[in-house]
Amino acid sequence: MNAKATTPSRGRRRFLLGALGLGGALVVGWGVMPPRSRLGGPAVFPEKSGQIALNGWIKITPEGNVILAMPRVEMGQGIHTALSMLAAEELDMPLTRVSIESSPIERIYGNVVTMGDSSLPLHPDDADKTWARALHWIMAKSAREIGLIITGASSSVADGWQPVREAAATARASLVEAAAREWGVRAAQVTVREGQLIGPGGKQMPFSAVARKARDIAPPSSVTLKPAAQYQLIGKPAPRNDIAAKTDGSARFAIDARPPGMLYAAVVMCPVIGGKLKTFQSKAALAMPGVRYVVPFDGSTGGAPGVAVVADHYWQARQALEKLEPVWDNGPHASLDSAEIRQQLVGALDSDKGGFTYRSMGDGLKAFDKTGGATIVEAEYSVPYLAHAAMEPINCTAQVTRDGVQLWAPTQVATLAQLVAARAAGVSRDQVQIDIPLIGGGFGRRLESDFIGQAVSIATRTEGRPVQVIWAREDDIRHDFYRPQAIARLKARVENGKVTAIASRSAGQSILAGELERLFGVPSLGIDRYAAEGLFDLPYEIEHEHIAHLVVDLPVPIGFWRSVGHSYTAFFLEGFLNDVAAAARLDPLAMRRDLLKAHPRELKVLDTAAQAAGWNRPLAPAADGAPRARGLALHNSFGSMVAQVAEVSLKDGKPRVHRVVCAVDCGTVVNPDIVAQQMESGIIFGLTAALYSQIQIKDGRIVQTNFPDYPMMKMAQTPVIETHLVPSTAEPSGVGEIAVPPIAPAVAHAVAQLTGKPVRQLPMV
Repeated sequence: MNAKATTPSRGRRRFLLGALGLGGALVVGWGVMPPRSRLGGPAVFPEKSGQIALNGWIKITPEGNVILAMPRVEMGQGIHTALSMLAAEELDMPLTRVSIESSPIERIYGNVVTMGDSSLPLHPDDADKTWARALHWIMAKSAREIGLIITGASSSVADGWQPVREAAATARASLVEAAAREWGVRAAQVTVREGQLIGPGGKQMPFSAVARKARDIAPPSSVTLKPAAQYQLIGKPAPRNDIAAKTDGSARFAIDARPPGMLYAAVVMCPVIGGKLKTFQSKAALAMPGVRYVVPFDGSTGGAPGVAVVADHYWQARQALEKLEPVWDNGPHASLDSAEIRQQLVGALDSDKGGFTYRSMGDGLKAFDKTGGATIVEAEYSVPYLAHAAMEPINCTAQVTRDGVQLWAPTQVATLAQLVAARAAGVSRDQVQIDIPLIGGGFGRRLESDFIGQAVSIATRTEGRPVQVIWAREDDIRHDFYRPQAIARLKARVENGKVTAIASRSAGQSILAGELERLFGVPSLGIDRYAAEGLFDLPYEIEHEHIAHLVVDLPVPIGFWRSVGHSYTAFFLEGFLNDVAAAARLDPLAMRRDLLKAHPRELKVLDTAAQAAGWNRPLAPAADGAPRARGLALHNSFGSMVAQVAEVSLKDGKPRVHRVVCAVDCGTVVNPDIVAQQMESGIIFGLTAALYSQIQIKDGRIVQTNFPDYPMMKMAQTPVIETHLVPSTAEPSGVGEIAVPPIAPAVAHAVAQLTGKPVRQLPMV
């Protein structure tokens, strides 16, 4: 960035370094120890049915096939296939001969990228500075020690890129050495082709023939990974390994768990935020057919308290809820409503509180003191709370016995789910076992563990029988951890056709503060990168910047939602830049190109999208004759760059999106088909939010209940989506969430051109 950019203050560094103490990772002498290896020994990956583990990631079956330890959960994003491709590539094994097995909850499988790369409020342009490199190293090392097993932050392939390939390459080297000893030749004379060891004279043997011997050979201290020029799988389309089962119905999701003797539970929870259960009537419910237990429960890890009915069948439990007649203590937030929440956010922005400054460079706010003949543009943007509304409803199956806890759970964070379950059952963490099947949509909702603690609490009362707790859709919508409501005020200075200063001051709740409080009872640190990401790390070359955020304490439960802060900061920033271009009579594409001269990757993505969309060509009207307009947005998130051009018309004053052109640079592409699928998924998800979605509050209760008043985009409303992958030699970066942020500002830009009025509030319909 600009040479005047400031380095973090001593206070900010103190916070960042102090935060590393979470989890007890830092001890005397820890800082000089080498990072913990992520390879792991064979004992980490349990063997069964004649399998041979060569390290913590790779096992060989008696048939000579490969099993890959899988610490990340499949929620539709294709990572089981992508990570299998990495292992198959290094082993020269056909992808069809690589299967997966859920990994144990061990530290080697912890997600280093999520904690090491995605947790600090650092600008990408600072990444190569000495202090930033040192801080990154410490954070990555801390992440290895803590070993948090989590699927989130679009990090699965980025995190697995090194350890999976290294584990496979190490296994390959051990197999080659074992074969060489078996044949009495040098290792250099042994190769691998199509999953077979090939020796001099064309001799062949399967991996299984020497797997046991290979396990006993000390692994090499280092391995050379395949160069890109030798890739046979990486970068090429490959069929997903979960499609067949999802097509024929054999795929197993958490809600499909059927352990012997299982009971079903339905729940009713306090409808008022922060309320409690006072009384309920169990006699009539217990008299109903199939009903076994009526169990009250406290809210676990931020969840709502309530009562469960446990029965032989789910419908029996659901019907019996009507007999409970619960009486609620509505608590201190019984009068809370959406208008009051907005007033608190606006009040924070109207106050003289500065909030936390995430980035200040050049003259910062002083750049607006003397503006001369410059054009000054100011605007306010706002977004509502949003629910996740994943297709598979919230569910968890738990069994509590004298030996411990067994879970069948759709969780994105096994480590914390294990912790919460242990607390609920009063056992140690190593007494909790978790089976994580496929997940029917996560989007961040299943990073929470409220439903885990709830299910275990209920299971402690069912005398050792497993119980499956299933929420109705109404429970899901009304007891979510929502995407925060937020407001931002932005200001820009334009001189001689160039943006020379920008300032943003936003207000909203802190996701990080809520997570720390409900999981560990830790008070807020006052800094939350998720609240300002997408603003403080903007890619544009602007001489003077000031990015600040005010945390507003509100009782509404919030959590991680697909693309987190980027999901609304992109609307704030890119929407504002389009408004700036209109006010200053600048072409929004040319204005952005001028601000990206020092960022060639972003510039290439922007140009690719604009050219593919025909930015400067006339746009024909819609089929019904309605005028169409194009809207543009660019946004970086999770290490990737995405630009989108949306073609929009109006019908009865409401936007219709006809076509979206999407260009993406996500580093090295493992499977281009999966990337395209995720771009389509993210665009549809983001369009639903931009056009229709909002969560409102009245009398302390969530107003929306189900899809009729919290609608999803329908197939007939879905636009044509074109994805263009920009070639890159960088390591893989995020994919699963990156298409969500730019779509709202792109559509808003097109709508503004059609109506002549800027769109500064979501949803648009």
